[in-house]
Amino acid sequence: MQTTTDEVLIARIAKGDRLAMQVLFARHHVKVYRFVLRLVRNEATAEDLISEVFLDVWRQAGKFEGRSAVSTWMLSIARFKALSSMRRRQDAELDEETAEQVEDESDDPETTLAKKDKGALLRQSLGGLSPEHREIIDLVYYHEKSVEEVAGIVGIPEATVKTRMFYARKKLSELLKEQGIDRGWP
Repeated sequence: MQTTTDEVLIARIAKGDRLAMQVLFARHHVKVYRFVLRLVRNEATAEDLISEVFLDVWRQAGKFEGRSAVSTWMLSIARFKALSSMRRRQDAELDEETAEQVEDESDDPETTLAKKDKGALLRQSLGGLSPEHREIIDLVYYHEKSVEEVAGIVGIPEATVKTRMFYARKKLSELLKEQGIDRGWP
């Protein structure tokens, strides 16, 4: 069953095949988790959302129309759930006591200077992008989705995806230059 295509697995899941669901989960849960984690930036929330995503896959497998790859469909579900979760979190107010207990996890200048690992600098620079640009970069480079697939996941025209990619790369270049990385990886 490990060599079975995702589309066949979805068809089997629609018929109630639990083993097919286990295979699909094993195949995709790490990628979907990482995608959600980059959006919500909270491990516990990401874990909860992954459970919801795969529960939806189980429940909605019969509605899968095959207009996109199964992984694209699952990332679309994950994105919707993550955005909904972030909206709910923004609506919840912190009381003063809880707010005082939240630690300031930002780096001090000494720690920032100590970070010479270029991978860390790149991740830090990615954090300086807008959520829309970061999302596009994440889907294209980390999840290896095409412009067409990204447009389907995010729900925007392909031209908008290309425009956001252009400006995201431009901004990322500026942020890396500020970190002392002018071009490439010397």
